[in-house]
Amino acid sequence: MDSLTQIILGAAIGEAVLGRKIGNKAMLYGAIAGTIPDLDVLSAFFTDKVTSLEMHRGFTHSIFFSVLFAPIFAFIITRYEKYKNIKDWSWLFFWAFITHPILDAQTTWGTQLFWPLDIRLAFKNVFVIDPLYTIPFLVFLILAMRQKRESKKRRIYNNLGLIISSFYLILTVVLKGISYQKFTKELATLNIKYTEIETKPAPLNTILWTANVATENAYLIGHSSFFDKNPIVFSSYPKNHYLLGDLANHDKTKRMIAISKGWYTINKENNILYFNDLRFGLLSMKPNADNFVFKYKIEVDVNGTPFFIEEPKEERDAKKLLSELWTRIKGN
Repeated sequence: MDSLTQIILGAAIGEAVLGRKIGNKAMLYGAIAGTIPDLDVLSAFFTDKVTSLEMHRGFTHSIFFSVLFAPIFAFIITRYEKYKNIKDWSWLFFWAFITHPILDAQTTWGTQLFWPLDIRLAFKNVFVIDPLYTIPFLVFLILAMRQKRESKKRRIYNNLGLIISSFYLILTVVLKGISYQKFTKELATLNIKYTEIETKPAPLNTILWTANVATENAYLIGHSSFFDKNPIVFSSYPKNHYLLGDLANHDKTKRMIAISKGWYTINKENNILYFNDLRFGLLSMKPNADNFVFKYKIEVDVNGTPFFIEEPKEERDAKKLLSELWTRIKGN
């Protein structure tokens, strides 16, 4: 999830664990702890793109990290804070650390919660930024913050934020199941044979859902809103995996394919190959759009080693997507 949401979750966890004993400092340290797992993004400054993608939401988003570093941070904090109970501080950091990847596991990218095992949990039931999850949570956190440390209302407001946000996540799983049934029913009606299907919410909401459908030679992408009145329209994207040629056998290419979980297409523009990660969709709601959110230019050095360079996204594309998104949410 986005940084703001993780800060709010961490602050609420800090309050639940230690708020009664140290007041708003519990929220402060919980908020800090809730952002620490995302420091893995710093790997982008020291490694190549493929390696940094592999490391993202890996070690720092694991149970191992939470167990190992919670007491270490607790020890450091007790060196200068008046409250010296290492066990309490350890619980604060552990729960702030572990709830971060559990929440991230609901998104499309997922997390390696069981690192070092190569298992990435990605339930794809919520978008990385979801106002319906974050805003109510933030409101209750602010209300709790304004109460005195011993106040019962402080506990009630904080608990309500945790309960309502958690209930919303459960609701998104139900909505995902309903959307899945709609997509599979439409595919059956169209007599489309497929080998795999994945569904996920469109940006910023859980009303409009997207399906990636794998067929023999192409991937289909369709959108379905709960306000739709007409059949789902699927756009087709040829896999074109053959365009990789000998590059397909290179270690970096294999790693990139593994990162994408096999959901990728290759296209060629002006004799340059591009790797498109389909898991995160497109920067447009229009049928047959081809501007993928994560598109990587493939450059090859003199030794035949491929380098994957992420194509920059334009601000105007984001603004256009928001406009199209709002229109599409209202139904086709």
